[in-house]
Amino acid sequence: MALWGGRFKEKASLQFKKFNDSLPVDYRMAVQDIVGSIAWAQAIHEVGVLNDDELTRLVAALEELKASVEENPKQILASDAEDIHSWVEIQLIEKTGDLGKKLHTGRSRNDQVATDLKLWCKETGGDLLFALVNLQQSMMNLAEREKDTVLPGYTHLQRAQPVTFGHWCLAYVEMFNRDIGRLKDALYRLDVSPLGSGALAGTAYPIDRNALASRLGFRTATMNSLDAVSDRDHVIELLASASISMMHLSRFAEDLIFYNSGEAGFVEMSDLVSSGSSLMPQKKNPDACELIRGKAGRVFGSLTGMLTTMKALALAYNKDMQEDKEGLFDAMDTWQECMEMAVLVADGLKVNRSRTLAAAQQGYANATELADYLVGKDIPFREAHHIVGEVVLAAIDKGVPLEDLTITQLQEYSDKIEQDVYQHLSIESTLDKREALGGTSRSQVEKALATGNEEILNEQVVGAPGKQQTQVALKQVKQRLNAQKAAAMSVRRAKMSDVDSIYQLTDFWADKGEILPRTRDNIIHDIQNFVVAELDGVVVGTASLYIYQTGLAEIRSVVVEEYAQKQGQGEALVQYLLEFAHQMELEQIIVLTYIPQYFSALGFNSIDKSSLAENIIEDSEPSPHKDANDEVAMQYIVGQGK
Repeated sequence: MALWGGRFKEKASLQFKKFNDSLPVDYRMAVQDIVGSIAWAQAIHEVGVLNDDELTRLVAALEELKASVEENPKQILASDAEDIHSWVEIQLIEKTGDLGKKLHTGRSRNDQVATDLKLWCKETGGDLLFALVNLQQSMMNLAEREKDTVLPGYTHLQRAQPVTFGHWCLAYVEMFNRDIGRLKDALYRLDVSPLGSGALAGTAYPIDRNALASRLGFRTATMNSLDAVSDRDHVIELLASASISMMHLSRFAEDLIFYNSGEAGFVEMSDLVSSGSSLMPQKKNPDACELIRGKAGRVFGSLTGMLTTMKALALAYNKDMQEDKEGLFDAMDTWQECMEMAVLVADGLKVNRSRTLAAAQQGYANATELADYLVGKDIPFREAHHIVGEVVLAAIDKGVPLEDLTITQLQEYSDKIEQDVYQHLSIESTLDKREALGGTSRSQVEKALATGNEEILNEQVVGAPGKQQTQVALKQVKQRLNAQKAAAMSVRRAKMSDVDSIYQLTDFWADKGEILPRTRDNIIHDIQNFVVAELDGVVVGTASLYIYQTGLAEIRSVVVEEYAQKQGQGEALVQYLLEFAHQMELEQIIVLTYIPQYFSALGFNSIDKSSLAENIIEDSEPSPHKDANDEVAMQYIVGQGK
């Protein structure tokens, strides 16, 4: 039954009816239409259109209908009603008779649909905001998990400078943060009620529209009836917000598709978000990311379609605007589904830290560091840039990285290059120099993690105790990492040219009974397991990581020159080895020490020494200068820490 048939002599054709009807799409606004109808019934009761009994009967019938629709919304699709407004009115007339026909007094389907759609957008916007915050938190969790993982950064899809995987994650946290801001702005602007605007000129009844808006949960009422019934800016804004966010998600997906490729091998997708090939049994395809990337175009299309629909519409309402909902509903569904899928991708992502580190060490990513080093030697940057270009060419010809060129070879291009250059060419130095706000240094990543988690907590509706505990935990993490950061720039992997310095250091402290002696030949043989700390280009500390078996290693020979102690060098050496153990995918690191409090502060826990394998005890015989009972065994679980 049409609500407008009095003017017409003939029924509309079935073909036109199918073309014209919107119920298959706008049935999703049934609850909003009923809520709006209850508020309208109360408004026209206040101006004397309905008496108390009529209001009670109408509201009871509408509440009953609302409960039925919430239980089974698909029941609506069995009707041949033109739209959701017609369906609700037909159902109401069936329940209350002619009383149901009074509800539409002073109201038009034009202001009715505008109100329904805004109510739907408000409710859906809350769900989308929650999904965005969850996505942001998922990326924060991944950043925390991989904050120390070295990753090659790219420009033009060419390896540029090393970053950390955590820094990469935080780039998307920033993008999603802007998405949250855009969505909030759109929701604020749409939070005005058009109900009571009539078809275009307003209602003839003295409705208190601000009270009506408040009753529906809007912050205020619209100010112009022509604009109110024909405004679809909120649809366009939501589609624009979705499109920008989907563009971000598509970039996220594209990065991971590349990282997941056999050529890169940086990450492996969880089986939960991957599929195989019907022909090639070895394939594991990143289908979730490919679909996210593909669905971005679908959302963009909805935005383009809506802009095109609205671009030449004269005031006020036109039937073209019926096309607003199908694209909007589909885009919002797609956006939310893609955000939820991205969370699943991030949560299950496995990073191949050894591959990312190896890739970051290739491609002369430290060339900029060499240029900066020369600038520090009073060479203008453009000249330094040219010099380093020549050095890179030479390194390419020799097939070696920059840091493997000898000091003599480097000085062929500039006599300003000295022995201290090598500390500037390490991956760690490259990363940790990026100390400016927003940089990729570990301290900046940690600061961003702490700040980001606090902001996310403010976005979510959480209980005060949980929030307080999380903030305390974040503060503790930040304090611990700030302490660990001391002197990190001075630590690097040992080279053959360091053998004599390492031997002198270990021999000095072995004579004092602090460590076991190491022969020079032993150091040469194990040089790949040593790291050194430098001050002003001079080796002032060393430590080594001895691997016993898959998953198990021991930190040994942690010593620092007397004059360089209490400056964080020893701590930096241990932290470097723990990071290296993380990249090597070791599981347990042990130490045998006379200063357990020192290692306890670095995340080690005491264990029973008798639980260690016999060969470990034999390799680490107590110093003859110390009481064997004072030696404590401790362990560090990689990835867990303190």
